[in-house]
Amino acid sequence: MNKNHLSLIFYIFFWVSCQEKVQERPLNVLLVITDDQGWGDLSYNGNPYVSTPNIDNLADSSVVFDRFYVSPVCAPTRASLLTGRYHLATGTTWVTHRMEVMREEELTIAELLKAEGYKTGLFGKWHQGKQFPHDPIGQGFDEFFGYSEGHINNYFDTKLTHNFSEVQTTGYLPDVLTDKAIAFMKSEEPFFTMVSYNTPHSPFQVPDRYFDKYKSMELPNKEACIYGMVENLDENIGRLIDFLNSTGKMNNTIVIFMTDNGPNGIRYNGGMKGIKGHIDEGGVRVPFFIKIPGVEGKKLEPWAGHIDILPTLADFLGIALPENVDIHGKSLKPLINGDSLWIDRYFFTHQVVRDFDTIPGAVRNQEFLLTIKGNEKALFNLLEDPEQKTNILSEFEGTAEDLEGRYQSWFKEMTKKGINPPLIQVGHHVVPTVCLPAPDGELFGQVHFKGVMGWANDWVLGFDSADDKVSWEMLVVEDTNYDIFVEMVNVKPLGMKVEMNGESMIIQVDKKNEGKEVPSLDKVPRSEVYEKEWPWVPVGKKRFEKGKVLLSLSLEHGFDSGLEIKSIILQK
Repeated sequence: MNKNHLSLIFYIFFWVSCQEKVQERPLNVLLVITDDQGWGDLSYNGNPYVSTPNIDNLADSSVVFDRFYVSPVCAPTRASLLTGRYHLATGTTWVTHRMEVMREEELTIAELLKAEGYKTGLFGKWHQGKQFPHDPIGQGFDEFFGYSEGHINNYFDTKLTHNFSEVQTTGYLPDVLTDKAIAFMKSEEPFFTMVSYNTPHSPFQVPDRYFDKYKSMELPNKEACIYGMVENLDENIGRLIDFLNSTGKMNNTIVIFMTDNGPNGIRYNGGMKGIKGHIDEGGVRVPFFIKIPGVEGKKLEPWAGHIDILPTLADFLGIALPENVDIHGKSLKPLINGDSLWIDRYFFTHQVVRDFDTIPGAVRNQEFLLTIKGNEKALFNLLEDPEQKTNILSEFEGTAEDLEGRYQSWFKEMTKKGINPPLIQVGHHVVPTVCLPAPDGELFGQVHFKGVMGWANDWVLGFDSADDKVSWEMLVVEDTNYDIFVEMVNVKPLGMKVEMNGESMIIQVDKKNEGKEVPSLDKVPRSEVYEKEWPWVPVGKKRFEKGKVLLSLSLEHGFDSGLEIKSIILQK
């Protein structure tokens, strides 16, 4: 055998070995989710105004689920996609007042993949709990760069959380998040990267060049801003895709694009009924594209939902799911691979309207949709009437009764652990600072929120008598000494009472404390509160002993002091 033959054999052996090594490498995962972007907020879905070429190109090479369902609002959708379970079963019921908090024992995609050697990172919105272990670090993410609440107050040069520290950023927030996600994906380790963009959720802020483009189309300010936000999102998603292509990682990465609920307002949505917060098609049907190495792009008609994401990823990654975890979704891999025997299922929806109740609720399958709102029930044939124009309940009473019975049974099963949110936990040795924001507290007397509803970042006022107070119930996991501060403003001296399990201390505040409002570049007036820089007023040192603690704050005197409270800070 001559040298040329030997060289050829060696080359073939080397090439085959390299191919085997490439195939053995675990697939990476990039999951992109946007906030309040509806099904119709893409040029791919026929929007006549907005331009989304990068997302459209991704769709062309992906498996597109024509009917993909999520929950009507943000936190419930995120709980379900992270766990493969309906949000009610995870403890997440709504979006504020700790109703957004997911129980720490829930298994997330991040925890599942981290156990398999993946590097896990979340960039952007979390919205499943602010304090450890209900924060991203406690739920399986190695790195968190973003914000824990339902929204953030400013999108330019804002402050974010990096793991357990506050950091100042420079630039427009979606651009910043993209930069951080790209840096994270440069690692040679297999990664699960979740980019949870803040837009086009309010406040409506976008660089002028995007806004001006859509304003020139004679659109209202809100739509011009939203479509500008969406175009910026498209450019950032293009940057993520370009990075994967330029580094060769695209050949080894599953890419998912989706949104978390229907549009945050009435605009183009393919003729569907409903918007964000609604249980109708327009409130819960969203774009969902999954690009899988080796799988050609195509569109699938059978419905799928957020509960299917975890089992689908586990199936494609070859990861066995724990037998003791009750996964409500199912792997879409057989359907993606052409399973012609795919069996139809039922998809359940629940929404809170301020107070928790069994309804509004809905149940769907491939053909029918039953909605229950107050005393109003309606049945629609989605195959013949996707715009829900004709209520056919009187013609199909038996079908409606069957669907309602399934919904009631589902609701009972999903809420068997109760709906009370888990307590705030303090005393974890890895956490240097714990924030107790006003919306996480319980209000008594005349105390009320500045922004009425108490969305994220809101604060409380109305301390006009000794009966007016705000309380936080906590679970102390280990005895810990904390310095206590109150983020507050006041215009006159006051005496503040801090109570813990029956013990109280009076803090005299003799000077005025002012909060400085942060300038906001809103294109549209907002319904939420504006951002302030709040003074930290020291209360004193206190030992928190293991067990349940009720911490309350009220006034001893100075009821005309103009007291407003943003949060209590516990610092080791």
